[in-house]
Amino acid sequence: MLFENLLEVLDPEPHGAALNMAIDEVLLRSATRPMLRVYRWERPAISLGYFEKLSALAVLAPGVEMVRRWTGGGVVEHGGDVTYTLIAPADHALARGGAAESYRRIHDAVAALLAEQGTVAELAAVTAAKISSGCFENAAAADILADGRKIAGAAQRRTRWGLLHQGSVQGLALAPGFAARLGRAFAAEIEQRPLAESELAAARTLAAEKYATAAWLRRF
Repeated sequence: MLFENLLEVLDPEPHGAALNMAIDEVLLRSATRPMLRVYRWERPAISLGYFEKLSALAVLAPGVEMVRRWTGGGVVEHGGDVTYTLIAPADHALARGGAAESYRRIHDAVAALLAEQGTVAELAAVTAAKISSGCFENAAAADILADGRKIAGAAQRRTRWGLLHQGSVQGLALAPGFAARLGRAFAAEIEQRPLAESELAAARTLAAEKYATAAWLRRF
């Protein structure tokens, strides 16, 4: 297991793209223990990695909500996926270790849960040649594959507050209850609490000031 215990922040209400990104940052900034949030989207959306150029995809999705993530990686389509965020505070071994190791360990856990629910999955051994900016069209080392096709990817960022890991599982029919059982893939002991109103209020402010702004979306 990745953690001895894990706090799962329950957030069943779908949110807009900017607010989803802001909630993750608010939780990271206050994290004192490992945390998980599994979340939904109000409408189909696209998130792009921090360094991704907006000009490369503006013509691909007219009218679709777009947001720039704080994490890296490529372009991800959201709406029908299971999207989750895993946070490890700065003093935790997962945050202090290397990016490749934490990425592999997290995806090992997700792949094991998929296997329990009937999906034969494996981790990509190497990073494939990039063919587009689409995250799920390019398999990086330790991404999760099923029948040679990428079904789970993620992006990370390390800050003075800790590790932010944003992941997506998509492109297959998941067993009922997959999202609800995701926490058990990471820790034997799970504590749950709802997203606090104070956290949501702080995230709304951050979304308005950062993630929903043209300056943030168009920074690259």
